[in-house]
Amino acid sequence: MKLTDLVPPPVVSTSEVSHVANKFPETDLPFYRKLGRTNLTVSCLGLGGGGGISSEDTLYAFDRGINYFFYSNDLHHYIYSSMSGALRQLCGRGSAVREKVVLATVTYIKSPEMALAALFDQFEELGIDYIDVLFWGWIGSNDGLALQDCLQLSPDLRGANSVYQRTIERMFGTSERLKKMGAVRYIGASFHDINLAQQWLHSPLLDVVMVRHNVAHRSAQNQVFNQLDTQEPQRPGIVTFKSTGSHTGVLWDAPLNLPQGCWRPTVPDLYRYSLSQNCVDVCLTGLTRREEVDAAIAGVQQGKLTPAEIDYLNLYGDLHRNKLKIQEVSPEQLIYRT
Repeated sequence: MKLTDLVPPPVVSTSEVSHVANKFPETDLPFYRKLGRTNLTVSCLGLGGGGGISSEDTLYAFDRGINYFFYSNDLHHYIYSSMSGALRQLCGRGSAVREKVVLATVTYIKSPEMALAALFDQFEELGIDYIDVLFWGWIGSNDGLALQDCLQLSPDLRGANSVYQRTIERMFGTSERLKKMGAVRYIGASFHDINLAQQWLHSPLLDVVMVRHNVAHRSAQNQVFNQLDTQEPQRPGIVTFKSTGSHTGVLWDAPLNLPQGCWRPTVPDLYRYSLSQNCVDVCLTGLTRREEVDAAIAGVQQGKLTPAEIDYLNLYGDLHRNKLKIQEVSPEQLIYRT
């Protein structure tokens, strides 16, 4: 039996996706796609609470078609909590739209013994029946053994009739959705160490891999994205984060000495850059208000970046990180835009 045999059909049906997709022109960058080997249908733009977006604008994002939401309640909770009211409305018990939403939550407490406590906090705060993807968060270079211990819990955590489902039922009461989905449907990990991400890329214990990726930090392309086959039905889902920021500053601020008139990418351009890469399913955003939601969606509607645009943004990222000097760039490699 395959893992996918243990889970229900996609959260958004084909007819529902077609209905919502009518809002968007057809491009080579489809707004909805399957999240790797999971049975989840996700919007290519994910919305996290790290930007402090309000519940009102979170609901606006859902109305515009975004269905992937990322929530933390044990790190920076005071920022994320501004979207919690919307998530209770969309994902709480009794919600009429729960199956249209993909709720991803994260715990940064990398301890198997604390997994139940993390789940308890999330179920209590959001009033939910189940979580679609539970991430082990912030996996750095020193966390290999801790992640291994945590992922050994995967069979007990995910799917219907799991150990943790039965425990959650005793604590919060049973429901048809909980019985059908399980307390946690899929397991993910958010990596800050690309080497560890590559090591766990093909593990049956890990359904979704989340990695930092942007124009200035591109190692995930060779070590993660290009290690996967778009046609492989059992590949993990891929989510990117930190699309717009580097330790050298925000990436929409042009690097020093970039010639006047050269293309300065907008935030939506930076999202498109990640979404134009091989096997990237979701680009997680930290949008702060509804105007940014509209701009990000409009960016996706333009389709993938061209190879020439990607090459230029690679140079732009290297200039931003001071890995390259403008004198080393030939004029024909630059793109000028008003």
